[in-house]
Amino acid sequence: MEVEKKSPKVRATLYLSQEVLDQARDAAVYLAGFPAYLSLAALAENALRGEIMRLKERYHNGKDFPRREQELKGGRPIAA
Repeated sequence: MEVEKKSPKVRATLYLSQEVLDQARDAAVYLAGFPAYLSLAALAENALRGEIMRLKERYHNGKDFPRREQELKGGRPIAA
């Protein structure tokens, strides 16, 4: 059986809609104990992992995206 290595945790700051954040907090509080023992950080990490997998399948034939050559720039996103 393969054991998943745990990566060290790092702090990330991002902005979410108040509605999504409130729903996430509600879920984390409701599921904090048995049987889920869910934290807000675990909920966010699981959600990001799932979305990244979906994006890989849809846009990159299921493969990992190439490593970025520079850090993300802050500020408003570039309009499409």
